[in-house]
Amino acid sequence: MAEKKVRTEPTAVRRQWIEPGQPVLSLVAQCDLLGLSRSTLYERAAEPSVLNLELMSRLDEEYTAHPFYGSRRMTAVLRRAGYPVNRKRVMRLMGRMGLSAIYPKPALSNPNPDHRVYPYLLRGVTITRPDHVWSTDMTYLRLRRGFVDLAALLDGYSRKVLAGRLSNTLETRFCLDGLDEALRWCQPLIFNTDQGAQFTRTAFTTRLAQAGIRISMDGRGRAHDNIFVERLWRSVKYEEGYPNAYDSLDDAYRGLHRYFDFYNHQRPHQALDYRTPAEVYTDRSSILSPEDAEELP
Repeated sequence: MAEKKVRTEPTAVRRQWIEPGQPVLSLVAQCDLLGLSRSTLYERAAEPSVLNLELMSRLDEEYTAHPFYGSRRMTAVLRRAGYPVNRKRVMRLMGRMGLSAIYPKPALSNPNPDHRVYPYLLRGVTITRPDHVWSTDMTYLRLRRGFVDLAALLDGYSRKVLAGRLSNTLETRFCLDGLDEALRWCQPLIFNTDQGAQFTRTAFTTRLAQAGIRISMDGRGRAHDNIFVERLWRSVKYEEGYPNAYDSLDDAYRGLHRYFDFYNHQRPHQALDYRTPAEVYTDRSSILSPEDAEELP
């Protein structure tokens, strides 16, 4: 019964659940369980048309400003802007980007049904110190001729971006590389993610568990559970992504490297009494005591 349910998911979603190098199941076995052929696994998606890229850019920008807009309102917005689109096309493009009025995230938020989902540990918890809680998430970042995926890791107290990675392959490796980069310097008591396939995979959760970090996962359809990273995406897109319209992945990498350095070290943050995230993060005047840690969920 579960196998039939899994096979009703779109091919693009099931393709994300494949784990190359999985020690127990070979690629052939994974494809068989998910109802995928090997050729389907390795095929590359067709390049979007120029018009579809333009529409997706407008959808991305409108959604960043109004994440509560669904396909009906998006269709109306595009028509008012002069695009002769119907709702079916808007729904198809929003589906391709994973945009939903309930949960404004890329399609990577679809969990693998075989991966463990952890409880949400932050309800009622006040984040009081650096490295108390880290969070991570993914979003789309547009290029002139397409989109790439951006993952960032954020300290919940200081809002400092501890690591950022770009990818156009949707593999877990680039998320794991960002985690490893941050863990080389310090580690949190709690690590919060959404239930996306990239973050529920065994390789990712095992790395956290081996470090003794408590794993927390957002509830399905709860955009505000990871609100600090959601706010970061808005800043990244409006202050860096939209004004610069990168030509390539390399351009995006260089631009984001500059922006995150500016965001961490120069940009005053209103919620931090106009100090910078780096200033707040490096203020280690109060560190969680063992007694404090025991009281955490």
